[in-house]
Formats: sequence, C-alpha cells, structure tokens
Amino acid sequence: MSLPPAPAASPASPDNPLLCSGELPPFAALRPQHVEPAMRELVARVRRVLEQVCTDPATPSWDNVVEPLQLASEALARAWGMVGHLHAVLDTPELRRVYNDMLPLVTELWTDLGADPRLYARYAALREAGEFDRLGALRRRIVEHALRDFRLGGAQLQGQAHARFAQIEQRSAELEQAFSEHLLDATDTFSLHAGEQQLQGLPDDVVQAAREAAGAAGGYRFTLHQPSYVPVMQHARDRELRQALYRAYVTRASDLGDARLDNSQVMAELLALRDEQARLLGFGNFAELSLQPKMADSPAQVEHFLLDLARRARPHAERDLRELREFAASELGLPQLQAWDMAFASERLREQRYAYSEQQLREYFTEPQVLQGLFDLVQRLFAVRVVEQAAPDAWHPDVRLWRVEHAGGGVAGHFYTDLYARPGKRGGAWMDDARGRWLRPDGALQTPVALLTCNFARGMGGRPALLSHDDVQTLFHEFGHGLHHLLTQVDELAVSGLSGVEWDAVELPSQFLENYCWEWEVLQRIGRHVDTGETLPREMFERMLAARNFQAGMQTLRQVEFALFDLRVHQGLGQYTPQAVADVAAQVRDQVAVVFPPDFARFQHSFSHIFAGGYAAGYYSYKWAEVLSADAFAQFEEHGVLDPETGARFRDEILARGGSRDAIESFRAFRGRDPSIDALLRHQGMSDGA
Repeated sequence: MSLPPAPAASPASPDNPLLCSGELPPFAALRPQHVEPAMRELVARVRRVLEQVCTDPATPSWDNVVEPLQLASEALARAWGMVGHLHAVLDTPELRRVYNDMLPLVTELWTDLGADPRLYARYAALREAGEFDRLGALRRRIVEHALRDFRLGGAQLQGQAHARFAQIEQRSAELEQAFSEHLLDATDTFSLHAGEQQLQGLPDDVVQAAREAAGAAGGYRFTLHQPSYVPVMQHARDRELRQALYRAYVTRASDLGDARLDNSQVMAELLALRDEQARLLGFGNFAELSLQPKMADSPAQVEHFLLDLARRARPHAERDLRELREFAASELGLPQLQAWDMAFASERLREQRYAYSEQQLREYFTEPQVLQGLFDLVQRLFAVRVVEQAAPDAWHPDVRLWRVEHAGGGVAGHFYTDLYARPGKRGGAWMDDARGRWLRPDGALQTPVALLTCNFARGMGGRPALLSHDDVQTLFHEFGHGLHHLLTQVDELAVSGLSGVEWDAVELPSQFLENYCWEWEVLQRIGRHVDTGETLPREMFERMLAARNFQAGMQTLRQVEFALFDLRVHQGLGQYTPQAVADVAAQVRDQVAVVFPPDFARFQHSFSHIFAGGYAAGYYSYKWAEVLSADAFAQFEEHGVLDPETGARFRDEILARGGSRDAIESFRAFRGRDPSIDALLRHQGMSDGA
C-alpha cells in the first residue's frame, strides 16, 4: 500500500510534519518530499548549537552544555525516527530513495557529535567543575556515560585516525542499510504458485490467504513472509513444496539468488570495518568494544556462559533429535530427515505425543481477545489501564493507537500497534520508541510513545486474526519492551525508559512477560474459541504445558549457535571474505549443533539482528537476559504469579528505573540477590534430573 497524495503544503513550510511538535507523531501527514528539507534544517540546528556550546567561554555547566544539545538533538532524533519507522513498515521507492539520500547527512552528524574533541573537552571540564557534585545522581550518571561514549565514539582520536573513524561510521551505516534492503527485497520478490493437489494438510485460512494472494492468476500463491512460510513448513504434506520454499528462504539475499541482492560482500566489508574501528580505539577486536557498555565483562565471559549453556542443553537436544528421527522414519515414511522436514515432522510428533496441534490452538487465540487479556494482566500486575483512542495520524489502516493510564490518574504514555504482515514491511517483530519521557527544560512533562510492530496473518473470511501460541508469546514479548519504555518514572531523557539500560539487560521485561503465556489464569482470559466463544479447555492447557519444553534442547542449541557465531565473527577474521564468514559459521555449528542444515543454507545472509539491527557482538543478550527474566518470574511463582504487590515491586524496581542505575542493581533491588541460572534451566526442563 502506498501513501495517499501529499497535502498542498510545501515540504519546506512550517507545516512540515517533521518540524512540528505535538502530543503524537503526525505519521499520516508525512510524505517523502518532506524528508530532505526537514532533515537539512534539523541537522543545521544541531550544528549551530554544537558550535555555540563548544565556543562558549563560560565555565561548562549542565545548562550551557548538556541542555542545549539535548533540545536540538532530541528534535532531530524524533523526526529521523519517524522517517526510519515508515521506511521499515511502509517502504516505497520514493521513501527509500530519500531515506538513503539523507542517511549520510544524519550519520555524519551523529558521528561528529560523538567524536568532537571540543565537546568531549567541555564534558570533561563539566565533570571536574564544582557544579558537578551538585547536579544530582541522575545527571552525574548522564555525564559519566557521555564521557564513556565519547571515548568509544572516537573523541580521543586525532588527525588521520579521527578522520578514518568518521569514514568507517558513515560506510557502516550505508552497509547496514543495504543489508536490510537486500533482505526485504529478496523476501518480497519471491513467490511460488501451487496447484490444489499440493495443499493437503494446510489450514483453511492459509489456503484462503494463498488463493487471495494469487488473485486473477488463479491457483495459490505462497511467499516467504512468516504467515505464509511457517504454516507450509509445519503442515504441508507435499514434500516438494516444503523443499522449494525452504531453499528460497534460507538462501535469501545470498550468492545463490539475485546478485543485486547478495549480502555476501556487505557482511565481509562490514565486519572488516568494525574490526578496524575497534583497533583504532585500542581494543583487540569489535567484540571487546561492543561489550564496554554492557553487563558482561569480556568476550571470554560470554563465551563461557554460552558454552556452559550448550553443555547443559546438549543431552536434551540429542534426545530431541533422536526421538524426532525415529518418529519420522516409523510414522511418516521419512528415513532420511531433511531440513525441510524438521518443522513438519516436529508438528506431527507434537500432535501424537500431546494430542493437540498448533492449528487447534489458533482457534482459541483471536487477536481482540488476546489483546484484552494482555491489557487485563498488566492492569492487575502494574496498576495501569490501557484504553484505545482514535488514530487519525496513523500510517496505515491496520494501525491502532492506545493510551496507558495510571490507576491513580494521569497518562503514562501512548503506543501504536501494527500487527499484520504486508509487502514493503520489514519481517519480524520489534518495539521502537517514537518519543521518550522527559521533563523538558520549560517544565513540561513529555510522555513516552512506543511503536509495537509484528507480522501476523490477518483475519480471513470475516473472522478476526487467529494467533498461534508463538504469536501470542511474541506479542507479550514486544509489549514487555513497551512497558519498559512507557512505565518509566525517570524524568531525564538520557536514562528514562530503555535509554541507558545495558543492551544485555533490555530483554529482561520482554522475556519476563512471556512467562504469562503459560499461566492458566491468564490463558482462561485470552483463550476463547473463535466460533463458540468457549474458553480454552483445561485438558488442552495441560497438554500445552506438558509440551512446553518440547524440543527445548534443540532450540537452546540453535540460539547458542547464533550467539556464538555472532561473538566469534566479531573477534577478528584472518581474511574478511564471505568464505571466512561461512567458515566461522561451520566451525561453530560443528562445536555446538546437533542439527546440520544443507550446504546451500546461508543463515548469516539474513541475520539482520547483527548486521543491521544493533545486536553486533550482542546476540547473546537474549540468553543472558533470559537468566534474569526467569529468575525474576520465579519471585512471582513464590508469591503468586498474579500478586499485585510483587507486580508493584517489579514495576517500581525494574520498569520504572530505566537506565538510572546499573541493571544488576535494579535486579538485586527486586530479587534481593544476584541472578541464578536455576530458574531458567527448570523452566526449560533442563535442570538436574530432568
């Protein structure tokens, strides 16, 4: 879907939505022609303020250094965030072109801000000034973090090294953008037409969606978008159909597809640049640089954590695979289990062992009921109320706007939901912020705004959208991020919400909330049959619970494989070539995996988390934070999973604190001790004796 015609106002006029401030972002008014004039104006404003701050003869203070730059850079970040969000969820050739045209301008500014030696000197002088001790703990923390980030941003480099660092930042931003676009285009451009004889086993709504996607061409059209791809891999009895889709999916944006969309050289160059950047700053490799602002102390500590987890999971994974192979051979006539058979055979084994299928469950999880149950849960736990309101400024008809209110009155913030897959929308699910909480210098309290994006299948045949249980967990996960952003009580922008939170701790609230997708009292509220309205049967819930850790060993090893690849590929390669990247992937797989994909699989070419999503040398964060989240949920298990008092403590000690203190301090304040891995192993059925 493209944007409607532009309004009559000139893009350079004061009515340019990117130059306007208001309670909510004016997405609906934004057009590609607004982007360049607004970005040039906002970047110029920041540069003017930067010069004023750096040349001010007065003694550095919060008021003449930090505050002016916060005001100017926050306006730019909000505007560029709007553009980036539309580029991710409603991409058009015009928007992509202007986004890429402006990317160097914006990247150069952020690089200059983080590496300007004059500004670094002003912050350092502020740190030594007498006023520093009177700033208060939050502002002192912000200054200390800024000084650390200046050092990591190249502010101490001089001459050619300083110039080279800026070049690396610029080129890296371009490469990350190219990686993302190649993956999006490779996903969007592939489709497979099938005949009716190939549809056996597929759910009715998937068949109907494929028929509608084929349109006048007739037949059935399948794509690589998750709502189409996943059901085929799980349910299609036609092995050739599964194989064709699998091959297309695992070779996206690779040397085995369209050469114009091949990410091979993009990855190699990006890794080389990251390594060079780290060495310019005095680190041995990029992994060491990446871990500086994180909870983990060193790459060695992270590797030990991952390998220990792999050691614990391996016996369970070997058992999982052995059982699956035996079942496939004896029950499905598949003596040689191939990669495109894995999901299909696993779903059949689940059905046999636990007497239910994911498709049966979907009938109980309608989007409206799941959302209402989710909102009821957070109201009970955290004493906040979620209310829908009109969304005239939304970017697409699918988008809805919600207001979060405190029980005692007052608005905590707003969030948008954009839940369905469509062409031109980046795959996956994520939460982004459109605006952070901030007590602005003029005394006005700016409340946060979050953007929750998923890629579910939309409802068919007049029915509401039906979610798989995995979809339900995804929704809870992203809403957990949203609560972290929305329920902060910190008034300083740089440490409110997720700002200033260590990267390997940001998944704590999101993974924590996923646990409630397995609680009977919650599922009673969110599980209502789409046709009869009956609640999820207790017997089916018990079967779900028994199947909760189905193939948990294999799933854990797969995540460890991804995380270990990410860590090692960022610790330096002998040569920065596509083959060297592939060699690391193979070495990691040989060390920890039990499932080996075919030689043509190219998972790294679509690993956007680390090559385009900010998780470089940080993908381990999912498992690291899972230890924290499981242990935090264990506190609820000890006091009642819906206990409002424990919920209030979690809200006040974890969600409300943002980056105002170290994540480990927030965890200790809630849990009363350091985290333990025991709860995670117990939840996943991998504790001693399991």
